[in-house]
Parts: sequence; C-alpha cells; structure tokens
Amino acid sequence: MNNVDDHLEFKMSTEENSVTNYLDLSINRNASNIDLCIYRKPTYIDITIHFSSNHPYGHKLTAFNYYISRMLTMPISERAMKQKWNKILIMAHNNGFPTHLIHGMKKQLMARKEGTTQTKVDQQHNKKWVTFTFHSSSIYKITNLFKRTNLKIAFWPTNTIYQQLSNKNKDPNPTGIYQLKCNTCSRAYVGQSADP
Repeated sequence: MNNVDDHLEFKMSTEENSVTNYLDLSINRNASNIDLCIYRKPTYIDITIHFSSNHPYGHKLTAFNYYISRMLTMPISERAMKQKWNKILIMAHNNGFPTHLIHGMKKQLMARKEGTTQTKVDQQHNKKWVTFTFHSSSIYKITNLFKRTNLKIAFWPTNTIYQQLSNKNKDPNPTGIYQLKCNTCSRAYVGQSADP
C-alpha cells in the first residue's frame, strides 16, 4: 500500500501583510501587539438549516450554538467580537431565525461560560439515550412525556441525502459520488455517500 504522504500536499500558513490565517484564527501582527480575529475561508457562505424547515429544533440551533460559543471562547479582541456578533445576527436573519432567539442563546452561553449555570453531573451520567424519528414538531408531544425519566431524547431526521439517493436509485445501500445542482445559480455540490 502506498504511503498517504505521497499523495497529499500540505500547505503551511504563511504571513501576508502582517496577517496569518491559521485554523479558526486570523492573526494580525503589528508593532505593539497581536490582534486576533475569527477567520472565515473564502468559500464560506452564511447558509444554515432554515428556521422554517422540518428539522428538530435542536438541529436548527446547532450552527448558531457553535458560532456563538466560538465567538465567546476565542481570545479575540472586543472589536472582532462585535463584528462577529453582527455577522451571526445577519446570518440568523437571512435564514429565518428570530433575533430574540439568538440573543437568548448568547445569554445562556455567556452564563454557562461564567459558571452561573450549574449542571447536575451525576444525573447526566445516569441517563440513557433513545432516538425518535422526526416527522414534524408534533413528536414533541410524545417526547415531553420522558422529561422526568432517566432517558435523554435524540432525533433522527427523515430527509437526508442518503434517503434521497436511496429513493431515486431504489437501492437499499447506495454508495458512490453524487452531484447536486442549484436551479438558481447552476453551481453544483459534489459529495460522496457511503454505507450507513
């Protein structure tokens, strides 16, 4: 078997105009100090699961939970934090999320970071996970019955790329490379599916 390093080309981060982009950070070096910002790749677009889509509520909030947590925990400047927060609010608006919901998430995450929110660690370890297939928000009527039990609920979406491919191909285990074209801009997304 060939060595993987023979087929991979690694690119080191280089400094341009006193700025180095490394992982999630953009490091700006000047004479007196170093200014840190959150780095966004040129290919990044502000699209998340739309608020009106038929997905579990928690799945819709996952991206914003990540972006806000990253903003609060990264060692970035106050100016960079304000810029990032404005970008998060714009992304939320463009994807149909109510602004008050995003502000509430930020308050919760800040409280958790400051240690004002206490979690019951022992109870978390004793809980077991069960999964439910998410068809619509009416599933919450059933899952709410488990709130006072030792079970934690996870949702399984019904509209995945794998399911779309298996419906079209009528193959129970479709694998391979697929291409999805946008009807508006004619750009294409190429991905790979594998056995579940």
